[in-house]
Amino acid sequence: MIRKSAIVAAVVLAGLIAAPGRADDPKTDPVSLRQLTWAQFQEHLASPKDARYTLVDAWATTCGPCKENFPHLVEMHRKFAPQGLAVVSLSLDDSEDEKAVAEAEKFLREKQATFTNVLLKENFGDGFDKLDIGAIPAVFLYGPDGKEIKRFTMDDPNDQFTYEQVEKEVAARLAAPK
Repeated sequence: MIRKSAIVAAVVLAGLIAAPGRADDPKTDPVSLRQLTWAQFQEHLASPKDARYTLVDAWATTCGPCKENFPHLVEMHRKFAPQGLAVVSLSLDDSEDEKAVAEAEKFLREKQATFTNVLLKENFGDGFDKLDIGAIPAVFLYGPDGKEIKRFTMDDPNDQFTYEQVEKEVAARLAAPK
């Protein structure tokens, strides 16, 4: 009897693990975290798409201001995606740290980040050099060709950006004739 119960429990558990619709199933979960190298990320930015602009927010789970301001990114996606804005969150968390990756995925689900979410798959810290920044959060606006056209960083202590400034810039560019 115990043996039969153990087999039934194992089958039920296996079914739950393989069941479609799990929160981390990329086929059914609207929130996922793709690991891309810098070259793959740049290809993604330059790939043909319907978007007039792409907004990239560089962040990490260890960055309090990044997490505090993340809802602004979600709101900009909701508000401006129909007008041609693609939103990408670019996590600079350590791609080799399973705990950090899991925390980033959990955070993205909690914030309902249903846009493209990328974890930079490079040596930890290289993202700062690749983006040419010294601090996060940092936000970049790219044209449809994948070329950067505007950046908002915290690098200058006398000129700290706000997400309201980012939104104003995005709104103005989307309102301009094509």
